[in-house]
Amino acid sequence: MKRRPPARVNDDDSRLFREAIGDVRPLDPVAPPPAAAKPAPHPHMLDADEAAVPGELLDMAFDPALLEVGEELGYLRDGYPPKLLRQLKRGQFSVQDDLDLHQMNAAAAQASIVAFLAEAKQHGLRCVRIVHGKGLRSKAAGPVLKGLTDRLLRRRDDVIAFASARPALGGTGAVVVLLRG
Repeated sequence: MKRRPPARVNDDDSRLFREAIGDVRPLDPVAPPPAAAKPAPHPHMLDADEAAVPGELLDMAFDPALLEVGEELGYLRDGYPPKLLRQLKRGQFSVQDDLDLHQMNAAAAQASIVAFLAEAKQHGLRCVRIVHGKGLRSKAAGPVLKGLTDRLLRRRDDVIAFASARPALGGTGAVVVLLRG
């Protein structure tokens, strides 16, 4: 819809307007009020820090070492550019499906991974996540399912690359797998 240009004001319109308004007197200019003074900054956190018990800030309710336990996994099949693995580690691929291996023994986990990857290939999925856990309750041999997942994925021809997931997707307790298209 086009806008019409405003109608031109002619002399008759101007005359009628002045008659309707009558005499006008200009207002005296008024100086704007002065701006209110800004309050002085007050360091609120300083008060909280000063009120804290000495050494309290250094005592944490959790052990930061427990946040990421274990080594990051990473693998790139020969013949593919290293950029692909960097993109996978940065989370630049969208995870299309996932499998959680928690509460499984090694045999069940292996069978589940094989079936999961076959189903992913059948549905044309390119990027999946496998949650193997961090193995915090594993014995001295280390995380069983993590090692099993690492070995199994390295041997599969349909796996281009895999890397430990971003912290929001499971961190070192999960791998994001890039499958051949």
